Amino acid sequence: MPYRAWFQCLHCDDERYPLNEIIYECRRCGGLLEVRHDMEALGRKPAYEWMKLFDQRYMRTDFPFGSSVWGKKEMVCPEVDNENVVSMYEGGSNLFWAERLGREVGINDLWIKQCGNSHTGSFKDLGMTVLVSMVKQMIADGKEIPAVACASTGDTSAALAAYCAAAGIPAIVFLPKDKVSTSQLIQPIANGALTLTLPTDFDGCMKVAIELSRRENIYLANSRNSLRIEGQKTVAIELVQQDDWAVPDWVIIPGGNLGNVSALGKGFLEMKAMGLIDRLPRLAVAQAANANPLYQSYLTGFSEFEAQKAQTTLASAIQIGNPVSWERAVRTLRRFDGVVEQASEDELANASARADRTGLFTCPHTGVALAALFKLVGRRVIAPDSKVLVISTAHGLKFPDFKIRYHEHRLQEFGVEPHHRNRFIDVDADYEAVRGAVLRALDARRAARTAGFAT
Repeated sequence: MPYRAWFQCLHCDDERYPLNEIIYECRRCGGLLEVRHDMEALGRKPAYEWMKLFDQRYMRTDFPFGSSVWGKKEMVCPEVDNENVVSMYEGGSNLFWAERLGREVGINDLWIKQCGNSHTGSFKDLGMTVLVSMVKQMIADGKEIPAVACASTGDTSAALAAYCAAAGIPAIVFLPKDKVSTSQLIQPIANGALTLTLPTDFDGCMKVAIELSRRENIYLANSRNSLRIEGQKTVAIELVQQDDWAVPDWVIIPGGNLGNVSALGKGFLEMKAMGLIDRLPRLAVAQAANANPLYQSYLTGFSEFEAQKAQTTLASAIQIGNPVSWERAVRTLRRFDGVVEQASEDELANASARADRTGLFTCPHTGVALAALFKLVGRRVIAPDSKVLVISTAHGLKFPDFKIRYHEHRLQEFGVEPHHRNRFIDVDADYEAVRGAVLRALDARRAARTAGFAT
């Protein structure tokens, strides 16, 4: 095998473990592990040859390389045999030029990476294909793994359930009761996962999942397991590949458990080491103000980090007060001259709705990232001539209740005043009645535009 990868401790340079070992933390210091690659071997191939190879594979039908994750297999997970890859043709999501939204907020070159346009509707597919494929490889090699489990706020459970269903591997998911949308809840149920709802938050579910994995040899699929980061880092590779290998000035990422910023940073650093890019972007992590431990740490220059009890937020997938990957995230932000911003419930809801009015259909977590963008542009941290790329993590269709309640002005408990509300009109099935309603509505919209409100 010409390319190799292994687990290595973030702190102990000589602590290495094979990827097919069931291990989540360093045996010496208890620290997190990350996947390391033989960068010397990867660097032997000239950068232009890697670019040509990745472009030839991109979104083609040669299994498994048509997947935008497995199209980069050599730098993602070379330890899995092709016959054990579990793929749903993930990746290849739209890089959307948000020209109208950018013009409105004062950014000339704004792009949205639509990671929600994936098999289960979120970026979590990109990491789960790697993790489940490695589990299938381990089972094929004779390891006893009775099931794979995760704690989730919705999207991770959907991805795990789907990929395990495709692989024929039992899946167990723990969800905080009444804290995920119906659309998210039905996904693992439909895919046959053993679905448990617990009267706690994500952090409480995570404690149970960790204990179960330790006691019962059930494989843990949360971002404590760094295999998922290898799939998620391909977002960084793909977004520059889609732009002829050009690097944006800024990448803005919603942050909850903080694996995504760690993953994208890893992708950019490895591309630079391989010569695929010659510079790094700046990174911004966006957190909901009701679940903002990284933001609070940022205010101290990352001199300290304190877990918190996350408060309820409309951005439920990032309602996490004790993120597993905070150490990775801090290390990444320091390397990328990164910043952290927060968004209130009112800011994230209105940012999401404002983006929708320009043709997008954003999840509340993308609303957090967009709200952070608007604030950073307003303070001129991000210059108007910057090329900015926002990571949209999930599809808006996963959160219909959030959308409906916004437009029906039923988010008062979150302090949301819907500036971009669009109400439907009940009218009789009569031409004159319809004509009057239409003309009145158009007049109202013209008046709103004149007054400077979005329509």
